[in-house]
Amino acid sequence: MSSVFHPKSVVIIGPAHPLRGGLASYDERLAKEFMLQGWDTSIYTFSLQYPGFLFPGTTQYSTEPAPADLTIKVCINSVNPLNWWSVGNELKKKKPDLVIVRYWLPFMGPCLGTILRRVKKNRHTKVVCIADNIIPHEKRPGDIPFTRYFVQPVDAFITMSEKVLSDLPQFAAGKPAKFVPHPLYDNFGEKVSRNEAREKLGIGKDEKILLFFGFIRKYKGLDILLDAMKLLKEQPYKLLVAGEFYEDRKQYDEQIAQLGIQDSLVLRTDFIPDSEVKYYLCAADVVVQPYRNATQSGVTPLAYHFEIPMIVTNVGGLPSLVPEGKVGLIAEPDAPSIAQKIVEYFERGTDSFLPYLIEEKKKYSWTKMAEAIVAVAEGK
Repeated sequence: MSSVFHPKSVVIIGPAHPLRGGLASYDERLAKEFMLQGWDTSIYTFSLQYPGFLFPGTTQYSTEPAPADLTIKVCINSVNPLNWWSVGNELKKKKPDLVIVRYWLPFMGPCLGTILRRVKKNRHTKVVCIADNIIPHEKRPGDIPFTRYFVQPVDAFITMSEKVLSDLPQFAAGKPAKFVPHPLYDNFGEKVSRNEAREKLGIGKDEKILLFFGFIRKYKGLDILLDAMKLLKEQPYKLLVAGEFYEDRKQYDEQIAQLGIQDSLVLRTDFIPDSEVKYYLCAADVVVQPYRNATQSGVTPLAYHFEIPMIVTNVGGLPSLVPEGKVGLIAEPDAPSIAQKIVEYFERGTDSFLPYLIEEKKKYSWTKMAEAIVAVAEGK
């Protein structure tokens, strides 16, 4: 009698459609990679991710259509303990071979930690955490106990920066952990020409464009970059700010007015839908990440994918992903240093960085990430 082949099964717990943003894009792309490798794959995402007081943007939900080829179950309520037990018991019974859980904010610790405790009672499922952060960028009461609660049922960890790998032993000493760089976001379409991108966005084709991309939060240092633009006011540079404010924009408006740099800015501060991301990256001469602190950044793999050089600050895991003088330049997190590197970048010219960028991007594949997750789950 012939046996029926059952591929290994994996459940990814984390943001996915109808939620929007970088975490959702990542989880959906990772799910596609496991499907390509023959795994029975599904995503369990949030019916309620954040209560209103924790979410600073306009909406948590995408206007894009759902990915046609993914199984996404919208079922986790981050603030309802009865729901945590229910979802955990469902997964315990489902008995996937592997659960991959995203951890980026201690607020999620009680919810995810409870679900995983229920799952582990089946004595079968291995749990691997992809830890975006272990110590959060913005501290809140409860961070440490929530994280300690979360890590206990996790079998192994993947981090996407060496900084998080070094933070991990404070909470999960002795558990297997591996650093694997953030794979390239290749799910936002192919590169388009600079002229096409600028025409789409209504930007002059001869402008020298610096791009700040992503949610605007204090730790990302947009205010430092605005101060740098004041130092460069006599230079022919324009800063394209593309992303939604995740804090009060009033302080930025006041800073811009005080610095008198309105003419040096192009502000597109609504959420950028996935279908338009490629135009913003491809319109830029260089991506600037002026962060005050960082673990890793989802903007870096985006820049790699669209082959746009970067200027990053010398904080956290950013410099290790941007070899100095090859795929970009490294500045200190202050306005004079960033301004100096911007001038240096245009003196060197974009073409001097492109060959290295094209070669370096080969390191960051989804296949490597999926294989590393499986290996660490197996204790290898």
